Amino acid sequence: MIVIGLTGSIGMGKSTTAVMFAAEGAPVYDADAEVHALYAVGGAAVAPIEAAFPGVVKDGAVDRAALGQRVLGDEAAMKRLEAIVHPLVGLSRVTFFEKAQAAGADVVVLDIPLLFETGGETRVDAVVVVSAPAELQRERVLARQGMAPEKFEAILARQTPDTEKRGRADFVIDTGQGLDAARDQVRQVLKTLRSPGWKPRAALEGGSKPSQ
Repeated sequence: MIVIGLTGSIGMGKSTTAVMFAAEGAPVYDADAEVHALYAVGGAAVAPIEAAFPGVVKDGAVDRAALGQRVLGDEAAMKRLEAIVHPLVGLSRVTFFEKAQAAGADVVVLDIPLLFETGGETRVDAVVVVSAPAELQRERVLARQGMAPEKFEAILARQTPDTEKRGRADFVIDTGQGLDAARDQVRQVLKTLRSPGWKPRAALEGGSKPSQ
């Protein structure tokens, strides 16, 4: 089973691209969706996050806006949060792999916004970076409800720059050319990965992919 690491900075169209991969028959693990579930009422992250950041839980769920105010720009606070959330996400990812394997999937996609920032590129066979021109990215993000320029800049500051991501990718999907062009690029990526001569990242680097 080939494991794709799908990533991209905020506003680049990663979520839309993930849907395209799913439509082509590649199961997608959405790390953001899993975090939302962990933060919801009854989620496994609610109690430990409230203990670490008192007051951010409201009506039994983590208030993401309140939590963001506590951790954005505070590296120590962000590390405390990651120490709570990352292990829980890891457990859900194991379950995803088991289900995909049982279903006979030959390619799966891990949709992980902070793939490079967390060293996740070492645990996948291929990295796909979703990108778009910077001016289009900014336009998309600032059109979101509740988004402000300073918040956008704070988020960007925590993410590996787009130019660096593109340089470290095995494949780049440019969403600035429209949906049809992006869909064609997704199909080409899958065609390449499924071809007999394709080699995973670990093989090219002389190593082996760690067990999932």
